[in-house]
Amino acid sequence: MDLFEYMREQQKETEAPLASRLRPTTLDEMVGQQHIIGKDKLLYRAIKADKLSSIILYGPPGTGKTTLAKVIAHTTSAEFLQINATSAGKKDMEEVIAQAKNNQGMYGRKTILFIDEIHRFNKGQQDYLLPFVEDGTIILIGATTENPYFEVNGALLSRSIIFELKSLSKEDIRTLILRAVTDREKGLGAYNAVIDDDALEFLADVANGDARAALTAIELGVLTTERSADGKIHITLAVASECIQKRVVKYDKSGDNHYDTISAFIKSMRGSDPDAAVYYLARMLYAGEDIKFIARRIMICAAEDVSNADPMALVVATSAAQAVERIGMPEAQIILAQAVTYVASAPKSNSAVCAISDAMAAVRDTMTAPIPVHLQDAHYKSSQKLGHGVGYKYAHDYPNHYVKQQYLPDGLTDRMFYHPSENGYEKTIREYFEKIKGMQP
Repeated sequence: MDLFEYMREQQKETEAPLASRLRPTTLDEMVGQQHIIGKDKLLYRAIKADKLSSIILYGPPGTGKTTLAKVIAHTTSAEFLQINATSAGKKDMEEVIAQAKNNQGMYGRKTILFIDEIHRFNKGQQDYLLPFVEDGTIILIGATTENPYFEVNGALLSRSIIFELKSLSKEDIRTLILRAVTDREKGLGAYNAVIDDDALEFLADVANGDARAALTAIELGVLTTERSADGKIHITLAVASECIQKRVVKYDKSGDNHYDTISAFIKSMRGSDPDAAVYYLARMLYAGEDIKFIARRIMICAAEDVSNADPMALVVATSAAQAVERIGMPEAQIILAQAVTYVASAPKSNSAVCAISDAMAAVRDTMTAPIPVHLQDAHYKSSQKLGHGVGYKYAHDYPNHYVKQQYLPDGLTDRMFYHPSENGYEKTIREYFEKIKGMQP
């Protein structure tokens, strides 16, 4: 490190945002996440013993994923390297692996590689890391706000332990704000600021578990508020509300709020309320939900709750899913709104759900009931010699392209799994069956 680089690092330490300066360097300084870093927990013991294996840290923004990685960096004897998946390319990864191999071969020293936003790596980039994780060249710490089971290579997941970080509690945020205001070394203590109880309560509440949002707001408040006659900077409720103009939307993709919102979204479409459905769509988009996830839920609803009452619902939903991937935000919100309002407005039927549910139960109970001989494949001479296909009636040879014959296995011939409803196109299906079956002797 030359003199200029050293000066840059020193300047970064003093001029970095408060949320960065206030990051703890030891496990005991960390606030929250006691379910994974409590003193009796696996991750705490592994970090303390410096016996860490590859891990994935998964959770919403501002919950301490990068902070935890920095704590590990300060406590491990291994070489700690860091890259960000949003900017790192193949050359960066090759350089890191080369350095890790040198550490291992020349010094017998382990290398921990921290990859922030690992979900941004494509499959090829993740595959590149796999052999080096497997042979111990690197110990991987991946951080992601996305569900790793969807976004991270399954092979990497199988070689890592996943730790889910939760949104910080209101009390945790209060603790961090007070620490920020009073800490003279890393925080804002030198400014001689005080925060009113109602302002503290307000910021802890509206931050909704996002420590970064709370610390950014309090830093802005202290740095932009004039001193009062007593020489102190007073952070009042009015100041606090000015400093956090928009309420931080709590949308933990693994927590209750996420599931409550998507539940309301689905139930509104199912309940034929396009106004409510598009409102919950807007809430999810506003919170930054993955548009691919939303599109998947619309497709499921189209099949589960509309079914053949309007077969076009699934066509519209599937087309929307393809379109949003190609177009992206912000225009994708229009496409999603079209699909949502279509599915919500369509006639409803859950006949497909009932059909497959009953059929699965029948398969479970009967296991492998023999397929009727006349339905068995007769393309091969050996099959024909066994009588396969003999007696099969080709439907198109009969009036209305329908002929009555046994299709279900013996013992199930009286079972009916699909019951078309009286809604939408299924009424036509029901009437069609009644017509063609009634014409058969």
